[in-house]
Amino acid sequence: MVSFRREKYVPRGGPNGGDGGRGGDVIMIADRNLNTLHDFQRRRIYHADRGEDGGTQERKGAAGETIEIRVPIGTMVFDVDDGTSESDPDDERAPLIDLSTDGQQILLVRGGNGGHGNVHFKSSTRQTPDFAMSGREGLTRELRLSLKLLADVGLVGFPNAGKSTLLRRLSAARPKVASYPFTTLTPSLGVVESGDARFVVADIPGLIEGASEGAGLGHRFLRHVERTRVIVHLLDVGAALLEGRNLLDDYDAIRRELGRYRADLLERHEIVILNKVDLAGDGSVLDPLERELRERGITPHRLSGATGQGIGELVRAMHTAVESAKAAEIAAAEAEARRLQQESLR
Repeated sequence: MVSFRREKYVPRGGPNGGDGGRGGDVIMIADRNLNTLHDFQRRRIYHADRGEDGGTQERKGAAGETIEIRVPIGTMVFDVDDGTSESDPDDERAPLIDLSTDGQQILLVRGGNGGHGNVHFKSSTRQTPDFAMSGREGLTRELRLSLKLLADVGLVGFPNAGKSTLLRRLSAARPKVASYPFTTLTPSLGVVESGDARFVVADIPGLIEGASEGAGLGHRFLRHVERTRVIVHLLDVGAALLEGRNLLDDYDAIRRELGRYRADLLERHEIVILNKVDLAGDGSVLDPLERELRERGITPHRLSGATGQGIGELVRAMHTAVESAKAAEIAAAEAEARRLQQESLR
């Protein structure tokens, strides 16, 4: 503001124009109540308010209101101007931040500083400055958001193993189901509710040999497994009976790809399912396979996503595994907090 004192008996009151307020910031916050990035398809431009102009009597303008952009936990933020191509896989680019916990935030753009009123330019040789300095323009930034799935249970298996059919049976989710590979190209989420049990299950796109090196859906599949507490392996009984597939080899291949991508995935709670058992008649043909799995310390569940056989038992097993994983996470977090506290006391 450019202004001068105008008071009775003060003929030369001098400058008293106040400063302008600084512009608002733009911050992004992870919110556990959100699940998708669909809102950003409708609105792509966000801007904070500008600061208010300064006033007379050296009154400073109010700062612009900061805008908060809320996104689901698991959102990765990439800078479009980082020199990489838009087509580069997210796995090969370094994100600005991976918003992995509720309330975690990042300052995306800082508001511009407010300008100076003419009171700042008064001096012994310039007693009536008739100019002010404008504030700085706010910054502009172009970003890309990518969501890593956050679910309690992840369904994994070779293409067409019956994951989407099982998710439809477990929850109200309606993923596409068809008898050809890679029907599911993006993960689908479903909420399972049974009595007091309530947890989120994800249908992860099918895995093939070499996925850890980018084959098939590659990293687009594997990155969604990172944040699942429990991994459920679906072994396709139909493929074994009709195509002669070795289901133990399938199980080993899945674990091999998980381990190559991230070794700690092999330490997650896991459940092994023999799916499509309705195709196996009385089921005696599955006895040798079950014996081999039990020799490895694995107790498989017989299941039919089509008929619903074994669904109740599976839901109970999933719930138990999820609660056990949550308890382990809490214990680990408490141990880490105690460690940090002890270090601060040293």
